[in-house]
Amino acid sequence: MSYYSVLAVTPTTQDWIPDYIGPANALVAQHGGRYLARTASHERLEGEGEDATLRIIIEWPSKDAATAFMADPAYAPHLEARTKGSVSHHFLIEAKDDLA
Repeated sequence: MSYYSVLAVTPTTQDWIPDYIGPANALVAQHGGRYLARTASHERLEGEGEDATLRIIIEWPSKDAATAFMADPAYAPHLEARTKGSVSHHFLIEAKDDLA
């Protein structure tokens, strides 16, 4: 079953971004992920809370693929750089409808 990573990221520094994009792209693909959206073009339609600069959605073929990406030793330094250089919220969502 597919899973989706949904991230809200607000960089606090731009220093980490150039060294992050290429390796993250390659590792996402290596783990079977596919970016559906990576954009600063978004708007709140409902609710309140802090607004993120970037919204990212990644489709994964399975939960194992998503968690393997996050645990990949090759990703560790890039994850550390992103978390130190941004305010990030990452949710993993199972592609199912519990209310159907």
